[in-house]
Amino acid sequence: MNNPLALIIDDEPDILELLDMTLGRMNIKTRSATSLAQALALLDQQQFDLCLTDMRLPDGDGLSVVRHIQQHCPNTPVAMITAYGSLDTAISALKSGAFDFVTKPVDLQRLRELVNSALRLSRRAEQPVAPEGDDPILGISPPIRQLRKQIAKLARSEAPLYISGESGSGKELVARRLHDLGPRACHPFVPVNCGAIPSELMESEFFGHRKGSFTGAVADKPGLFQAAGGGTLFLDEVADLPLAMQVKLLRAIQEKAVRPVGTQQEEPVNVRLLCATHKDLALEVAEGRFRQDLFYRLNVIELRVPPLRERREDIPLMTQRILQQLAQRSGLQVPTVEPACMERLSSYRFPGNVRELENILERAFTLCEGDTIMADDIQLNSNPLPSEDPTLGQIDSLEDFLDDIERKALTQALEETRWNKTAAARRLGLTFRSLRYRLKKLGMED
Repeated sequence: MNNPLALIIDDEPDILELLDMTLGRMNIKTRSATSLAQALALLDQQQFDLCLTDMRLPDGDGLSVVRHIQQHCPNTPVAMITAYGSLDTAISALKSGAFDFVTKPVDLQRLRELVNSALRLSRRAEQPVAPEGDDPILGISPPIRQLRKQIAKLARSEAPLYISGESGSGKELVARRLHDLGPRACHPFVPVNCGAIPSELMESEFFGHRKGSFTGAVADKPGLFQAAGGGTLFLDEVADLPLAMQVKLLRAIQEKAVRPVGTQQEEPVNVRLLCATHKDLALEVAEGRFRQDLFYRLNVIELRVPPLRERREDIPLMTQRILQQLAQRSGLQVPTVEPACMERLSSYRFPGNVRELENILERAFTLCEGDTIMADDIQLNSNPLPSEDPTLGQIDSLEDFLDDIERKALTQALEETRWNKTAAARRLGLTFRSLRYRLKKLGMED
């Protein structure tokens, strides 16, 4: 197997020498560039397994390198080298598509971890793509196809990611898929429900504790950050964290280190942080229940998981998969679903999303007679789709109702124009810019 090849870009000779020596000891060959023009020329001449670039270059900036690589060689991971304390710069790089960042003065252990993760990602890009049927995120609808596309792109990044979506929509499944497709797949995926941990135990649970640090601490215990070492820590329902814990979490993210209860020394941690909540996190910030600085650190990139009512064409496929799983667990035959039953399911609003569909089908599977699930076996709450309720009596949120209508109109126009956005905007009487804004606002665009 040939040694990997890395491109390092910096106009400081000392930094170039340090990076060259460090990567050389890792059996990585390097090519160097001291300017943006030189770097772009090298990128056009040959393929690299990794790129490390300084943010400030004599004739441009590192973001231009990131954008060039994203456009011309997207399978090459690129990491940014920034000045200490320039976290806003690093966040801009991550949003532009950078894999990760490291600050000056360069911590060599942190650099080696970054390089190893990037090379794992580069090797995974060369492996054959698994068939879509193996994807645990089921569906053929445009919102799900778009979600899968976003997951494949964001799995390549180390950026903190905020997964938004209603309760039961599958946010943890999305987080696991991001982990499985990324360079940390061979390390732990640690999910934690922030709302299920008593506030007095939170610091110990997250950061660990030393023996004797409090009553009941009979032995040293690693925390969730340490348990996820090298892998992914998924903080579900992060909006439920008390403000005091939010301060400590912010420090852990900024310093990439935690301080176990009962010690004065910080321990470095290496995790990718994913978080989720069914609440509107921006509203929580506005009302003082969530720290704004922590919000900006967690919400570097937002990924929206669509509710089930926005992808009703996926319900038959999901129903079949859920029934297959139920049959496999019970050792029984997979029941068929009569058309009238499927029609009832497809026209239901599903306020509880995928979790509610699973509960409905499990009950029907248990109670149905014979090997066919009939319409009468399905017990639904009286909650029709908005378009079926002219009185609006069942609408829980006017904003959600209007968003549903707008999303449906946009999807229809895009489908009718084969996803030509210029033609869709013309059909809807919108400017192209206005269409792009609406798609982004509704989570329908990268």
